[in-house]
Amino acid sequence: MQIQDTMVSVGNDTSIEVRRIRHEQPTGPTLVFLHESLGNITLWRKFPERLAEATGFDALVYNRLGYGESSDEVLARPYDYLEQHGVVWLPRLLDALSIEDVVLVGHSDGGSIALHAAAAMGVRVRALVTMAAHTYADHLTIKGIQDMKARYRETDLREKLKRYHGARTDDLFRAWHTVWLDEGFLASLDFRQSLDAIECPSLIIQGEDDGYGVPEQVTDIVDGIGETARAVFLPDTGHSPHLERPEQILNLLCDFLPRELGVKSAVIS
Repeated sequence: MQIQDTMVSVGNDTSIEVRRIRHEQPTGPTLVFLHESLGNITLWRKFPERLAEATGFDALVYNRLGYGESSDEVLARPYDYLEQHGVVWLPRLLDALSIEDVVLVGHSDGGSIALHAAAAMGVRVRALVTMAAHTYADHLTIKGIQDMKARYRETDLREKLKRYHGARTDDLFRAWHTVWLDEGFLASLDFRQSLDAIECPSLIIQGEDDGYGVPEQVTDIVDGIGETARAVFLPDTGHSPHLERPEQILNLLCDFLPRELGVKSAVIS
């Protein structure tokens, strides 16, 4: 595989930082990884590379606006920022790279963005995988963010995040907790009614010990998508299944994707 980091122009003097993982002869659609609210390319660790190697699919990992070397985002975040990323910015990025068929793999905020994108992009999305996605805010979501806000103020969390976000750390953390604790945002955040537009095979994953979401987040997503969606709950797993249980998640995806896409079975090395 070839791994290349580059900047991609998506118009309006806006650029997005991407990592492309490519095979000489890819065997399926491109895996597109959508990171969490405090994540970035680096914080996916080796997971995208390992899944690309196991499946034979190319992969695209990118930093959303405001993260890494990508252009600044508009702050404060608008209430529809998740939808904007899924319906506007992701398709622009794929168009700029001439990527047509994709499998979306989204974690947390990235999972919610993936749901918006899958609903809007139709057959271009061949399959969907979410981990800890939200379609609304529940009591665990709000408590988890309040607890994280206190940790940021009282512990060394800020310094740990600065290793990955540098000078943007305070802006990113403030943008995240400010919008998610905004009563107007919480009242507007419920896009379950749009899930029936998703027609692709979908694997909806959540850890049973996820401190940011109730189990109904998963069951509501699956019910909203319909018969093409499957729920997976992982015991002894928190908010980041791909980091806490990488082998299990790789096995799940290496079974799910070849079967649903009709391609050669994946192999984990």
